[in-house]
Amino acid sequence: MNLFKIQPLTADLLPAVVELDDLCFGGLWTLEGYTRELDSPNSDLLVVSVATSSSDGDRDLTPTLIGLGCVWAIVDEAHITLLAVRPGYQKRGLGTALFVTLLQTSWRRGLKQATLEVRASNHAALSLYQKFGFQEAGRRRGYYADTGEDALILWRGGLQHPQFETTLMTWKQQIHHRTRSKNWVFIE
Repeated sequence: MNLFKIQPLTADLLPAVVELDDLCFGGLWTLEGYTRELDSPNSDLLVVSVATSSSDGDRDLTPTLIGLGCVWAIVDEAHITLLAVRPGYQKRGLGTALFVTLLQTSWRRGLKQATLEVRASNHAALSLYQKFGFQEAGRRRGYYADTGEDALILWRGGLQHPQFETTLMTWKQQIHHRTRSKNWVFIE
């Protein structure tokens, strides 16, 4: 059984985060950039780590960093800047769990809406974001310097709507069910 945990980034994990960033984004942010984010009161950096549990319940004591997410608080808006899961661990619901946790973090901060940019060709990410109520609000032409590809700007409002807390809990339950069916257990 695989046990995964989503938690705030700590300074001791910075080298592993930079390595994951390089693998998933080609070196989008540097060690200095992550350090600044870690020190910023307006930034929440979350990581996903995994440990393996044998059938007798013993856990591997050296968890592996497999996911990374970041959200900025700008006035009353959540700007989701990063979402990545290490190749080989994708399609297990871990990115979805991380994304919902970023939304929950935004809700706890009292933010009212959320936005993000995504490559127009990233259909898997678009599908994920739309599943959680994000809608296209615009396009940034030539946004990605490496390819010249456009970015779609997605928005979602209602984070402080009275029903949103219940919606978050429903999403969390669905994620727990999905990950458990794939032999992954979320530890809080």
